[in-house]
Amino acid sequence: MCRSIKTLRRAELSATDEEIRAAALQFVRKVSGYRAPSKINQPAFDAAVTRVADATRVLLENLNPRMNTNRH
Repeated sequence: MCRSIKTLRRAELSATDEEIRAAALQFVRKVSGYRAPSKINQPAFDAAVTRVADATRVLLENLNPRMNTNRH
């Protein structure tokens, strides 16, 4: 998928809001095909970034804290 999105679930420390937002931005850019959307599409783009960041935060908060050593 998007190789610039790094793993945010780490045993030693929690992901920062900035890291979560950056990952969400990269995801929305990849899915939408826009690096920078037009003015008319900017509100939808920004809303998507916010929703993806929120969902990511909820996911990270609810995962079992034990690290899974099986990575894909």
